[in-house]
Amino acid sequence: MNPYIFKIGDFGIKYYSLFIMIGVILVTLFAIKESKKFGIRKDFVINLVFWTCVFGLIGARLYFVAFKWDYYSTHLSEIYKVWNGGLAIHGGILFGTLAIIIYCKKYKVNPLLMLDIIVPYLLIAQALGRWGNFFNGEAYGPATTLGHLKNLFIPDFVINGMMIDGIYYTPTFYYESLWCLLGAVVILLFRKIKYIKIGQQCGLYLMWYSIGRFFIESLRTDSLMLGDYKIAQIVSVALFIIGFFIIIFQTRKPKLEGLYNNKEKIEVVNF
Repeated sequence: MNPYIFKIGDFGIKYYSLFIMIGVILVTLFAIKESKKFGIRKDFVINLVFWTCVFGLIGARLYFVAFKWDYYSTHLSEIYKVWNGGLAIHGGILFGTLAIIIYCKKYKVNPLLMLDIIVPYLLIAQALGRWGNFFNGEAYGPATTLGHLKNLFIPDFVINGMMIDGIYYTPTFYYESLWCLLGAVVILLFRKIKYIKIGQQCGLYLMWYSIGRFFIESLRTDSLMLGDYKIAQIVSVALFIIGFFIIIFQTRKPKLEGLYNNKEKIEVVNF
């Protein structure tokens, strides 16, 4: 599988970059549209997405480097070379969330509200990003057989792309992409419930993505490790618990307090 859309000499544009860019654009456009319902300005959303991407990229790289330190400690000059690969979504989520909290607090916007607005579209972006992994020939699982993949009704072009050096591999990137797309639909439907509270969509995102990532990670062969354990599974458990408690904590508030779908009284909700 060729990872480049085109390449001229040492310069080239990868499919991975294209899918990330499309994901960022979609998040921005959908977030702007949803934010209008709450009186949040377009320029605020654009700036927020920009800084979230900057911090998210830094976090994704630092996270990857930290758990590959045995290598990078002797190759310090390669730490900044993100174009050679090496980004971890959990690092991006953690640093990106921190950027959202700081930026929203600065301009007195409820961070949980912005996270609620963004998370279903973030799942769409994550689903697209996994196709970048496909073209890079990464994020796959153990060796398998053509017959097994056919029985799972996986598209032929995905199966063909998963044949690496004459061996078929499990397309875990494909499973995660579908899981993220389904999660986006679930959260957008959940959003329509009259009495959902601000923060509960964020909590549902953390729980949904963590469930899928935990089980899909068990199949991957390129996981970042912490001793004998896959760090993505450890973080998934932690984020699931955080998401669960966010939902429970918000549910315990009075029925009409902090409703996501009560835009007229949104100012009564504080972070």
